[in-house]
Amino acid sequence: MTTDHFIGADDNRLAASIFAGSGRPVVFFHGGGQTRQAWNASARAVQEAGWTGITIDLRGHGESDWLAGKQYSFDDFANDVRQVGVAVRRTFGSRPIAVGASLGGIASLVAQYHSDQTLFEALVLVDVTPRLKRDGVEKILGFMTDRLEEGYASVEEAASAVSAYLPNRTPPKSLDGLFKNLRLGDDGRYRWHWDPAFVNGPRPVYSGRVASEAYRMEAAQALTIPTLLVHGRKSELVSADMARDFLALVPHAKLADVSGAGHMVAGDRNDAFRDAILDFLGKDV
Repeated sequence: MTTDHFIGADDNRLAASIFAGSGRPVVFFHGGGQTRQAWNASARAVQEAGWTGITIDLRGHGESDWLAGKQYSFDDFANDVRQVGVAVRRTFGSRPIAVGASLGGIASLVAQYHSDQTLFEALVLVDVTPRLKRDGVEKILGFMTDRLEEGYASVEEAASAVSAYLPNRTPPKSLDGLFKNLRLGDDGRYRWHWDPAFVNGPRPVYSGRVASEAYRMEAAQALTIPTLLVHGRKSELVSADMARDFLALVPHAKLADVSGAGHMVAGDRNDAFRDAILDFLGKDV
């Protein structure tokens, strides 16, 4: 694995990791509040299967630039994803396959729509559809803003907060992964590794044209490339009915229904997620 970067739509630096293989590129875009580290195991699995895995820190997240103008709407993320897709094709000589979770999935869906279906070779949406459960969205935003200013006294305290938020997930044996999602402030307290303006700035994630459900449905209905929806059966964001509605909206799409997984599918059941991705890449792309 090597580190690299791409340039986003506002000349912003987007940190990346490259898991080089001999096959076509598969680009992973994480969900809101996460970093590219969430995809490490998945990118390695893709690499071992012969593909080239590329993980990206979205704007304002992880090691990528925070925007001075605080531009973090869905539209801004989609514009970055489009820039990355074009750059990957230019560098690797073929259209990439996009794997996007939550925010990363919506941004990938809309970027493909804005490119007239020319950006990606295929699309994997990880527990996200044009329709989202309002109470699930509010729960996620509630967790993200709960200790936004105060932060945590230690990594262990942050881990306890995550366990309370995700009571059904088995706590990790090591806190190394969580540590990479935190930044240590000058006051000695830990805060999440993303720009607070992402949720409370003048142009937050839930603003812009793409915040419209109708617009997202229009983008989904226009899909022509191979598409896979990976749905966590215990998801707090996408219900079983919403998953079925997506298949009706995109008749050629396939569904991987992962038991025992919530919205954070790759984190909850990485084995099943990996198998679903590799099966799709091997048969449908």
